[in-house]
Amino acid sequence: MTATDTPLSTSGPTATSQRVAVIGGGASGVLTAINLLVRSDDPSLEVVIHEASGIVGRGIAYGTNDQRHLLNVRARHMSAFPDSPSDLLDWALRTGRSSDPQGFLPRADFAIYLQDRLADVADDRLRVRAGRVQDIVATANGFEIVTERSRSTAAAVVLCHGNQPPRPLRVEGQDLPDAPWHVANPWELSRLRALPADASVVVVGTGLTAVDTVITLLEDSAERKVTMLSRRGRLPKPHVGQAHTAWVTKVPEGPLSADGLAEAVADECRAAAERGVGWRAVVDGLRPATQDLWRRLPHAERVRFLQVHAREWEVRRHRMAPDVALRLQRYRYEGRLAIRAGTLADVVDRGQRCQVTTDPAGVYDVDAIVNCTGPLADVRESQDPLLRSLLARGAAGPDPLALGLDATDDGRLRGADGRVVDGAYVVGPPRKGTLWESTAIPEIRAQAAQVAAAVVERTSRRSLAN
Repeated sequence: MTATDTPLSTSGPTATSQRVAVIGGGASGVLTAINLLVRSDDPSLEVVIHEASGIVGRGIAYGTNDQRHLLNVRARHMSAFPDSPSDLLDWALRTGRSSDPQGFLPRADFAIYLQDRLADVADDRLRVRAGRVQDIVATANGFEIVTERSRSTAAAVVLCHGNQPPRPLRVEGQDLPDAPWHVANPWELSRLRALPADASVVVVGTGLTAVDTVITLLEDSAERKVTMLSRRGRLPKPHVGQAHTAWVTKVPEGPLSADGLAEAVADECRAAAERGVGWRAVVDGLRPATQDLWRRLPHAERVRFLQVHAREWEVRRHRMAPDVALRLQRYRYEGRLAIRAGTLADVVDRGQRCQVTTDPAGVYDVDAIVNCTGPLADVRESQDPLLRSLLARGAAGPDPLALGLDATDDGRLRGADGRVVDGAYVVGPPRKGTLWESTAIPEIRAQAAQVAAAVVERTSRRSLAN
């Protein structure tokens, strides 16, 4: 998909009545754009994807160029279209990438798939604009979109900005300095690859991003060593071969508490085990009900879940591909990978290298520290100019748990005063506080379809009114 820098017309209400600005060109933005184009045959509809890089389909999740970074969901569950579950598989087979429905495709291949699917439906109603959006200002006729290079107008906006970069690593209340040994962005693969062949590295975090970072570091050189550090020292659980035994997970009824929900899941796992069914089937069986269960939890119980149970859920819900798990096991056996529970206590700058002290006690002389602590959720701490502008004016606000933006269950943005912002919507990870499950393709594609339907209906009404 080619980007364009040509300024859009701002000549008045007619010019903007059918223009929809999609902010962000990653998976959330592409799936939203596809649904907008498919759901409307109105030739006056304009869909403008604003993507800072000008390259759609990649984002943080699928922007890697390391083919060893695999999806953590089987190919048969990753279709862009819920009513066409074999679509990704058909594409992978046709393009010679894979014929295995149980396989795990490279993340970079999924980006190409999204680009191809957008190209399939693209016509002269679609534009892609390079440049970072700095602000979105409500006007009498819709919104003004302010980018680094231009200003344009739109009748509706859909915020699809995805995950934020991780919170800066801090020691004794101070951010780590900008130093040769400090890799603040784990997706700067060139920084990782430029490390010495015998480098010793501390990776802060043990989630899926940390796992991909370890793959790049240790596969590129057999002499490197990595220590993964996180509070609990817990890796994501691995996927295993597909079980043929079906399991229908019982969904608790009545009032819910975080502890009660955790115990209900544990009971289900025990019942499944007695029948020879693994816990993975129980967790997967909860997936269709997870968002409803989250909505049913009172605010205080959501807080309790985050404090006590969230990590246990995450390591089971978001699992590693089997091949990735085997690689990590081999690294540990070879003595090249260690996993520690703890936190950064002190970091001493040694020029090109540094000395790391951890709590519990551990001292490491290393060539690099890599921040893999996961995406920043609290938008109040974001450095994104758009989010900072929206929050400063009260045009948007954090959700009550500070896991993303405040929005209704159906994706309409709320301002800081709690009121719905007419014509503004949210799709993807920023809705985690409202829906909890909001970062994987099956959930994002459902959100994109729902929001696109609402936007098309709204713009159609405005067109008739004009």
